[in-house]
Amino acid sequence: MSSTVKRIGIHLGTGGGASTAVERAREIGANTFQIFSSSPRMWRAPKVPKEQCDRMRELRAKYDVGPLVIHTSYLVNVCSQNEEVRQKSIAAFRGEIERALALGSEYLVLHPGSWKGLTREEGLKLAAESISMAIDGLPWEGTGFHILIENTAGAEFSLGGSFEQVAELVERLRASAPVAVCLDTCHTHVAGYDIVSPEGYEETVKQIDATMGLASVRVWHCNDAKAARGSKLDRHENIGEGTIGIEPFRRLLNDPRFSHSAFIAETPVDEPGDDQRNVNTLRSLIR
Repeated sequence: MSSTVKRIGIHLGTGGGASTAVERAREIGANTFQIFSSSPRMWRAPKVPKEQCDRMRELRAKYDVGPLVIHTSYLVNVCSQNEEVRQKSIAAFRGEIERALALGSEYLVLHPGSWKGLTREEGLKLAAESISMAIDGLPWEGTGFHILIENTAGAEFSLGGSFEQVAELVERLRASAPVAVCLDTCHTHVAGYDIVSPEGYEETVKQIDATMGLASVRVWHCNDAKAARGSKLDRHENIGEGTIGIEPFRRLLNDPRFSHSAFIAETPVDEPGDDQRNVNTLRSLIR
């Protein structure tokens, strides 16, 4: 996988098998992509057939498509105060890691979950313990695989609503799991960080560097926002059509401090061709 090429992609469906997403990515001009490895609303998921895993690796190598990013099921809440939910989350997340390793995925994105009913400190402690338990004994060493902790929109009790929380969770996990960071433009914006004005963007990048470090940001989810900055409302919009606007994406995509990152849209599909349009828009911003 060429490291000098800007990596632009989008979240894609896997109808017909996980490996079909490589062809879909190529058709719309994407050279990286994100998928779910199973239904995002099911606790138990089957193993990915070996032929799909082999085909995924073969097609990605053939077309130079990567990194492959997998998004964890929405059900997983690794810091739940409910012990039954937490144990189911640990088992489900272990399954996510197993499927990611089988498919040769570089990154597995995780929303840390909700610590409602606990203190922030208890939530961070439970999340770190749960993630460590989920990966314990799995063969990730030497694969280049990382779990990416994603920042959230800042809703009350949502772990990861600030850069400090993301950084703290990553720090707690460094000794037991391969971890890095995924930042979402919509989540960052609605959580209250300024990425729209040039001065605000610089200040936000300084905060990223001071908390988690720029090198740890392996993926940017590129999503415009339907809601206002600081609203805490996680509603994605097509690139350039929301409250963030087009210029911040141009600034981000051309920022040499994130030249190591992949940029993946999770934008709405309201009409046929929306995926293609969003990828084209992002690609058009590269200088």
